[in-house]
Amino acid sequence: MSGTGKAIDMEKALLDPSSVFASPEEVAERDDLSAEQRIEILRRWSYDAAEDAVALEEGMPDGNSDLQHRVLVALDRLTGGLDVEMVASGKHHGLRREATEKK
Repeated sequence: MSGTGKAIDMEKALLDPSSVFASPEEVAERDDLSAEQRIEILRRWSYDAAEDAVALEEGMPDGNSDLQHRVLVALDRLTGGLDVEMVASGKHHGLRREATEKK
């Protein structure tokens, strides 16, 4: 997918990826962002998705139970494979930067 012709507000994308992009898959497919930018946006979205998973588990409405999986799949595709040794085991933890380094 190419860019929409509209410049991406990177600050907003990094603070709240879902306010700029419709899905993690859209981020992964953007060719108007560098691989590093897409990976960083998805890393931050992963953190947000982990927080949403906790909220969903605690009975708060409007959670997206598969979002974390979709973010990780997009990151895996961009990086040539996530380092599963570096992916946190608990959903309260963020994704370690080393897990998303391109191979």
